[in-house]
Parts: sequence; structure tokens; C-alpha cells
Amino acid sequence: MRLRQLRLLALIITSLEIAPAWADAAIRPHLVGADTISAGDTAWMLSSTALVLLMTIPGLAMFYAGMVRKKNVLATALQSFFVCCLVTVLWVLVGYSLAFTPGSPYLGSLDRFALQGLLYLKDAGKLTVSHIAPTIPESVFVMFQMTFAIITPALITGAFAERMRFGAMVLFMAMWSLLVYAPVAHWVWEPGGWLASLGALDFAGGTVVHINAGAAGLACAYMLGRRTHYGSEPFIPFNLGFTMVGASLLWVGWFGFNAGSAVAADGRAGMAMLVTQTATAMASLSWATVEWLIRGRVSLLGVLSGAVAGLVAITPASGFVNVGGALAIGIAAGVACYWGATGLKRLLGADDSLDVFGIHGIGGMVGALLTGVFADKDICGVSGVLQTQAIGAFATLIYSGAVSLIILVILKYTVGLRVTPEEELTGLDLSLHGETIP
Repeated sequence: MRLRQLRLLALIITSLEIAPAWADAAIRPHLVGADTISAGDTAWMLSSTALVLLMTIPGLAMFYAGMVRKKNVLATALQSFFVCCLVTVLWVLVGYSLAFTPGSPYLGSLDRFALQGLLYLKDAGKLTVSHIAPTIPESVFVMFQMTFAIITPALITGAFAERMRFGAMVLFMAMWSLLVYAPVAHWVWEPGGWLASLGALDFAGGTVVHINAGAAGLACAYMLGRRTHYGSEPFIPFNLGFTMVGASLLWVGWFGFNAGSAVAADGRAGMAMLVTQTATAMASLSWATVEWLIRGRVSLLGVLSGAVAGLVAITPASGFVNVGGALAIGIAAGVACYWGATGLKRLLGADDSLDVFGIHGIGGMVGALLTGVFADKDICGVSGVLQTQAIGAFATLIYSGAVSLIILVILKYTVGLRVTPEEELTGLDLSLHGETIP
């Protein structure tokens, strides 16, 4: 596997008293000739980047907006769009550097602060590449990873939908992106990160994105408390047609998410795409079957939720498993996430508005653990270790949950977290943003 080879090379280099000039380039971003860049890989990664951005805007924005009440549709969509803008700037300034440059096992350096050192020299025929993705321009790698950094905090907004102050949301997302997302991405995806060195497998973000967001979402749900009249009156979704369109955009965009994480236009990207499609369909069928057996009917929202559960669970495994493993992960994801959004939700007693923990947290855990069971050495060159996968999953769960709670407590006693009861009953669209759907 590419990351394991890089780690071994780094250990060899650091053991030498005098390293050759090329050695340092193997463990950090560096300048190369333009003729070393793969046009095919670059074209695929540009396409994948656009697909992953499509997942947040408009995909997630529509998915979430369709599930909330009419009076909160615009505010919910705005949160996804605003997070996209906010995280883009933070990522360019400091997030990328903290996540994807060598530093300590827990956090990168500021070598790429404001992307200083990232170069494209047309006349000289040179440009920089990341040591993690040496066949594409570093600018493309920065953009691709930015889209992951964008969708992760955007996922969290579903947990506190319909009741968080906009200013508090902005501050929370900014702090969380730098204090939680960037470090966890470094742990898992930078070759010197402590989980990467341990051998934890996360091909496209089951741990970094979904467990991370799920834990933060649960912390938000507890800190903000239940919505007014939650459990005593029905909260009718505004438009499940919007949710279906959003889910469909998520599904299509997810091919960039998973197959794009091969960082190459190769056979592994093709396998990642195939198992993503397979697991997603299987999970949707699995959720629908459980819902039919328990409730005597199949709902559109259930089928859509099952598909998202499958997408989440196959994400960490997508570059490591075969079709048989994908089918097994899909079945497990549908059943586990149905329970996560129903039985577990009742046990936890948290008003996780749009089931961020039940689907992304539980689905991410299922996928991370089963990657350790079904990883196929013929595909990825390594064998999965269940214990290592569990360490990565639970370390992320605990860290994200704990730091999220600390940030929320600080904001609660400074700027305040929750809108007033009057604003909540009026709806966030009108009370916070002065807009409404006729």
C-alpha cells in the first residue's frame, strides 16, 4: 500500500545521518518537473473534486432542507452553503498545512500557512506536489482534500437543526475545523500521523469524516437540548422530494469521495467505485427490509437513509474490500443505522434532529470495524486488523466528542448557543435571516 511504503521510506531516511537530496522530498511536499505529472490522474482528480463539492452544495443542503419544517428550510440550507465558504478560507490559510504536512504524530506544521511554498512555475516547467499524491499538482490535492474538510462540519449541522444561533454556529464550525478535523485528518492520512503509523485503514473518511462528525453532532444535540415540543407533536418534513434529490446528489458525488481517494485513475479507483455502488444499494435494501418487518411499510425517507448509511459504511473500506465484503458491509450498515436512528436514539435521549450520529456515527463505526474484517490483501496489499481499526474509531469518537463539548461550553457562556423560544417557534428563516418561503 502506498502509505505503508512511504512510512517505511521515512523510517529508513530518518535513520541515516546524511540523507540524499531526494529523501526529504519523499516525506513532504516538494517541487518537481511538470513532465512527472500524470494527465490521467490529474483529470480524474479534478473531476472527483467537483463531485465531492457537489455533495455539500447542493447535495447535503437539499437533503437536510427537505427534512426540516418549512419555517427552517432556508436557514438549514444556508448553514451548508456558509460552512462551504468558511471552511474554504480556513483550509487555505491553515487547515491544509495542519493536516497534510509533516510535524508531530498528532498535528502538522505551518509550512504551508496560507499555501506559501505551493508553486506553479509555467516558464520553468515546475510545480509542487504533495508527498501523498506525487502524480498530481499539489493545488489539485489541496482542492480535493478541501472538499472533505467542507462536508464534515456541514454534516454536523443536521444534529442541531432548527435551534442553534447563527453566530454560534459560525464560531463552532471555525474552531472545530481547526481543533478537531485537521488533527484527526493528520492522524489518519498523513504518513507520519499516529494512527497511520499504527496501520489504521481509512480509505476515504469513515473515521476522519463520519465518526468525527457523528461524535460532534451528538455533543451538539446534548448541549443544545431538545427542540420545543419535541416528542409531543409531529414535526412534518417540508419536502421529501428535496431530500430525495439531495440524497441522489450525495450518491453520485460519493464516487468522487471514494474512487477519488485512490488519487489515481487506476484499477483501485474502479474497484472503489464498484464496491461503493454495491454497498449503497445493499444497505438501502437492508434498511427497507427491517422497516417493512417492524413497521409494515417501506418509506421513501427510510430507503434514502439506508442508502446514505451504505455510503457512509463503505467509505473507509472502499479501497480495501471486494464485492463480497461490500455486500456484507451494506447489510450490516442498513440494520445498524436503522437501529441507530430509532432504538439507540431513544436510549441516548438526545434530539439529534436529522440523525447525524445514528447514521454517520454508527455507519462510520460499522465501516471502520468491518474494514478490519474484510480488507482483501490482493486489492490493497495489506491485511486489516480489527483491534487497530477499533483503536482508530474509538480514539476519534472520544477526541471529537470531548473537544466538541469543550468548544460548545465556551460558546454557551460567551455568545450563547440556542435561539430564544420565540425565535424557535417563529422559525429560524424569519427570526434570524429575515426570509421565508411563501
